[in-house]
Amino acid sequence: VAALEQGFAVVKPAISVLTERELLGERAQQSRRRKRVARDPEAVIRDLTELAIGAPIVHVDHGVGRYQGLLKLDVGGADGEFLAIEYAKGDKLYVPVAQLHLVSRYSGTAPELAPLHSLGGEAWDRAKRRAAEKVRDVAAELLAIYAQREARAGTALAIDRLMYEQFAAAFPFEETPDQLQAIEAVISDLARTRPMDRVVCGDVGFGKTEVALRAAFVTAISGKQVGMLAPTTLLAQQHYQNFRDRLADWPIRVEVLSRFKSKKETSEVLAKLAEGQIDIIIGTHKLLQADVKFRDLGLLIVDEEQRFGVRQKEQLKRLRAEVDLLTLTATPIPRTLNMAMAGLRDLSIIATPPAHRLAVKTFIGHWDPALIREAFQRELQRGGQVYFLHNEVETIEKTARELEALVPDARVRIAHGQMPERELEQVMLDFYRQRFNVMVCTTIIESGIDVPSANTIVINRADKFGLAQLHQLRGRVGRSHHRAYAFLIVPDARSITVDAEKRLEALASLEDLGAGFTLATHDLEIRGAGELLGEEQSGQIEEVGFSMYRDMLDRAVRALKSGKVPDFDLTSEHEAEIALHVAALIPDDYLADVNARLTLYKRISSAADEDALRDLQVEMVDRFGLLPDQVKNLFALTELKLLATPLGIRKLELGANGGRVVFNAKPSIDPLTVIRMIQTLPKVYALDGQDKLKIKLQLEGTSERMRVAREIIGALSKRTAT
Repeated sequence: VAALEQGFAVVKPAISVLTERELLGERAQQSRRRKRVARDPEAVIRDLTELAIGAPIVHVDHGVGRYQGLLKLDVGGADGEFLAIEYAKGDKLYVPVAQLHLVSRYSGTAPELAPLHSLGGEAWDRAKRRAAEKVRDVAAELLAIYAQREARAGTALAIDRLMYEQFAAAFPFEETPDQLQAIEAVISDLARTRPMDRVVCGDVGFGKTEVALRAAFVTAISGKQVGMLAPTTLLAQQHYQNFRDRLADWPIRVEVLSRFKSKKETSEVLAKLAEGQIDIIIGTHKLLQADVKFRDLGLLIVDEEQRFGVRQKEQLKRLRAEVDLLTLTATPIPRTLNMAMAGLRDLSIIATPPAHRLAVKTFIGHWDPALIREAFQRELQRGGQVYFLHNEVETIEKTARELEALVPDARVRIAHGQMPERELEQVMLDFYRQRFNVMVCTTIIESGIDVPSANTIVINRADKFGLAQLHQLRGRVGRSHHRAYAFLIVPDARSITVDAEKRLEALASLEDLGAGFTLATHDLEIRGAGELLGEEQSGQIEEVGFSMYRDMLDRAVRALKSGKVPDFDLTSEHEAEIALHVAALIPDDYLADVNARLTLYKRISSAADEDALRDLQVEMVDRFGLLPDQVKNLFALTELKLLATPLGIRKLELGANGGRVVFNAKPSIDPLTVIRMIQTLPKVYALDGQDKLKIKLQLEGTSERMRVAREIIGALSKRTAT
């Protein structure tokens, strides 16, 4: 008795057995409700959850200062909560929580190197001007690529939904919500005429390959060719096997170009590719060479983009304007992240781990024979295998002998890139088949074959690796339902650089599944945000911080698109300030965690519309219980701000004895409306100079002030009939 997915044919007796799945193209599946990890790319960068006292923070109007915590202050007889920022010379600024949209985390250089500004000084304005000049150039270059992509309309693929559903049904696992979202985004991109440029960011083993497979299937069935670029020969081979297995039932020809093929075999593959006899070709950067000719290339898939050099990326950039491009990465490099944030590349994040997956426990320590022996024995006693990463070929054999002496019952073999191809392939296959249990290797395993039984990795001299690389290496283990362990061996603190120490701390602190994207944002802070289009990875965005730079870039791109000169007046007068002297805050007894309060304040003040505010209220009730009056007031004030800002109101203030409305230089209000209000109720309204409307009313309670504020905004928004 067996659950058969595929049928078979027997010669004697001559009989063919077909399974239900092959006939119907579907299978019964228990759909589980999976908790989706919401990870909005922008939110990760702008999030205030990780703010520690003393961390650098940027205010749009005043520049970079240091965060000093949340304080409660009594202003005009009402309690309010304020974010304290300390600037150069000890000056303090208290930002009301309703204005937290003006504040963002400083990313751009190491926190201790952040340039502090003086309150009221000119240095911040100068820094903004310098950044603005740079942003104009970058925006123009971005738009050149945009225009190129828009002008060279690609081919919209005619997607055969029935065939696609049949292919998708053969996936032996249940898709995670994020994975499904990424797949749908890719397929809808392929159906558009505009060439796709999408980055799919997901941790090792989170299902990026299936996204690539489905994109390749849809493209190949539509009659176009697919190229897949992998950083190493071993990974190209692994992808080749996966693609061959998944596409075995379909009339799609898959081939691989790698150093394991002879010259004659390579020539044959290239000839067939040029004639269009090969539908999907997988290979290393050899695919980018001049002698590789496609008959009709429709889709290029790039796996682990950070492993390719600048020259290859430039070739990809040229292709990007013409063919659909799908990039898969576990930890996007700062420049990719930067481009995704700028809207130049679309981004899908797969942050939900597969069912039963456990996070990898990470330890940082010095070389200790007892610790290493214990790590090896724990893994070997449960029948598992161990990677020992030693990235120096000259001393790798000596290290292997030391490990054999340290753990006598281990069966040790060596693997590195200078071995003959066939020998290396054999070692990898023997390890996969569990013919030995300890592999002493170089970073050749970084994108190597998937070995579910290997669940301990020891990385010697971990301080010499980049953050993305360490995360990738850690992802070699923990690919099954067993708990996996990563040991990062480093010398004493005097021998390692400050950046290396930060990278290791970031890696150890982020053990969560799906942390690859967050790690990339840490990398962004450690290395700098990276030139958007140049060869430099670590860029010059230190002065204004990454969030501010992004805002300026967004404005520049929007302005240039509409044929205007970019306006970089980023002062806060663009947002209305609502001051009703009522208690508007999240009380400690409702939510004690300061960082969680900060994040919610930021999300409330940055809400784009009333629907977003409503969703936030529902979320808070769900997480923390019914909203206290102070929180309801906070939401009401934010809603009033959203209504008042488009009218050009700079400030609306109401207290016990009335108040005033202050307008911007060019409000979007019909002057006749204001005159009509004064004529109708002269005892209530009066003009005070060019830009102020005085209100004379006794307003004791909160509900009274809220009602009157709504009425005033409602009256000012009416257009007088001409």
